[in-house]
Amino acid sequence: MNILVWLSMILLVLMVAIGGQKGARSFIALFFNFVILIVTIMFMVDPNVNPIILTLIATTILSCINLFYINDINIKTKTAFISTMSTIVLLLMFIILITESAMIQGFSEEEIEEIKGFSVYLGVDFVKVAASVIIMSTIGAITDTSISISSPMREIYRHNPNISRRELYLSGISIGKDILGTSANTLFFAFFGGYMALLIWFIDLDYTFGEIINSKIFSAEMITILSAGIGVALIIPITSWVTALVLMKAGAKEEEE
Repeated sequence: MNILVWLSMILLVLMVAIGGQKGARSFIALFFNFVILIVTIMFMVDPNVNPIILTLIATTILSCINLFYINDINIKTKTAFISTMSTIVLLLMFIILITESAMIQGFSEEEIEEIKGFSVYLGVDFVKVAASVIIMSTIGAITDTSISISSPMREIYRHNPNISRRELYLSGISIGKDILGTSANTLFFAFFGGYMALLIWFIDLDYTFGEIINSKIFSAEMITILSAGIGVALIIPITSWVTALVLMKAGAKEEEE
């Protein structure tokens, strides 16, 4: 417990020293996000609650915290929010189909050993739960990419108000191209960092390459990474288009006034 407190204090000091007031808000937002996730899990175990609807509500609240609370309510956070929620809805429908086809819901044989003494008849739709888990895993990367595109697009338009909508859109795409590779690699290395012990366990038990690839737990995590990558790729044109449209309309409205 003392280690957690010390690490939290070090993180707080660094975030405030480097980010100032916004850094302090970002630190507080971590705890808000943690509470939202815990509450979501508590409601998700209720068989009468639809995990998909619950996930949409949770991701909406998380997006509001990460965008509006940290960065205030302005045109760039509004466009990032609209883009994020549009991408989440599109991605959610796709992920549900993939989850049903790949049959990655439920527990893998590597995990069942620990819970074999308990009943797994929870009355919960594990397909929807699996889709919710993937969405929760991707929301951070999608939100981060969206604000990373809308913010510089706002600066580009502010310094060059005569730019056309197409040129502004292409500027957003160009910014997104630089972000895409690093974001995809971040998701990839996060998986291997978090599941390094599992991979070592696979190798120690002489799993073949085919057995590793076809194991449910490995497939589920790879599908999560690929879905997150698809979400990051989708958010780039969506954010670029929405931000260009909103900025142009806002600029035209200011000229009329």
